[in-house]
Amino acid sequence: MASEPVISVAGLSKRYVIEHESRHDNLRDTLHHTARKLWRRFRWGTGFQKEEFWALRDVSFEVQRGEVVGIIGRNGAGKSTLLKILSRITEPTAGRIELRGRVASLLEVGTGFHPELSGRENIFLNGAILGMSRAEIRRKFDEIVAFAEVEQFLDTPVKHYSSGMYVRLAFAVAAHLEPEILIVDEVLAVGDYAFQRKCLGKMSAVAGQEGRTVLFVSHNLGAVTSLCTRALWLVQGHLRSCGPTAAVVADYVGSQTEQALADYDFRNLGGPDRQAGRLLICGVELNGGAPAAHREPFRTRIHFRVRSKVDGVAFGLGFCSLEGTRLATLDSDLDGQYRAYPAGYEGWIELSVPELPLSPGRYSLDLGARCGSVSSLDYLPACGLIDVQPGPRTPAGAVQIPGGGLRLAGLWTDSRPGQR
Repeated sequence: MASEPVISVAGLSKRYVIEHESRHDNLRDTLHHTARKLWRRFRWGTGFQKEEFWALRDVSFEVQRGEVVGIIGRNGAGKSTLLKILSRITEPTAGRIELRGRVASLLEVGTGFHPELSGRENIFLNGAILGMSRAEIRRKFDEIVAFAEVEQFLDTPVKHYSSGMYVRLAFAVAAHLEPEILIVDEVLAVGDYAFQRKCLGKMSAVAGQEGRTVLFVSHNLGAVTSLCTRALWLVQGHLRSCGPTAAVVADYVGSQTEQALADYDFRNLGGPDRQAGRLLICGVELNGGAPAAHREPFRTRIHFRVRSKVDGVAFGLGFCSLEGTRLATLDSDLDGQYRAYPAGYEGWIELSVPELPLSPGRYSLDLGARCGSVSSLDYLPACGLIDVQPGPRTPAGAVQIPGGGLRLAGLWTDSRPGQR
């Protein structure tokens, strides 16, 4: 007889209502619109146009105890919404979920932490929320602190922590306080590479040795493939595929490859949280529509819109393998320059590279904008594809190198034994 699933989801749907307000360019139009809006609000109770957005539609699946399940899909596919519902943060519009066991979630920096409390106090607070006794928390306390590497700041209010410290402590608490179900979103990407590997190892141990269940959302398909036994692929709120990780990831990568490479309109991606952000990346133009070529000039223009005033803005463009491994990053603040934009600003920022060092092949694109060194304004992982062609200076052996990556010029010299 099959064991009872630890997670059961049936017909799950989530609808948001997005309110739109028209923008006006002069004082007369603004006053006229304001008067009409007040009249509509008085007469019908609203001054906005409303639009329905379905983040999830009729999603059903089951997860067995001890499984590690990856959830993949493009930005705006409904992955984070699904995790928020499973974590009891958001109520579903329709459908049913059953969770058999305690749930610990790590969905965004500082989830479940009280900013005024110290790291030590938040460890005990999170343990209590999970239903653990003080004695159980004390038993795990030293392991949590050692894993998080924040001992020096343990009695500092967490509002003073960097995002990396937040994530280290939050993950350590979530993974060590023995929940039956551990839910982890892309938030681990905030940590450095060594900590990410440490977290992946811990999640593998939690499932393999301790028999607990892990749901893991990531755009790093390499991490999903190595960690997860099964994967769910979401497309625009619908469950497109569910099965063995290697097969689902192969289908997902294949679908990315089939997409039109000129389709870079991002204005409608994502849910209401993204649409309400201070800055929205609307699109990107790659190389003026011309093919990108190895060791040839390359130009990118990022189209964006500013909702409210922002200072200290930096943009970034990342090139990744189709499996999700970041190969190169180009940041607008590399020289220490940050930009400021007023509310209502709309424009383009252009990046020029004298020689594109990417080997011939196909790559996935990441786009982002942040405020200062950490705070994200908008982030679009795996949002498009680019083909890099061989250029006039590309050696014949460099065409379609397995694994792709960078080809960097350097000075090579010969020497003989005994010479330096």
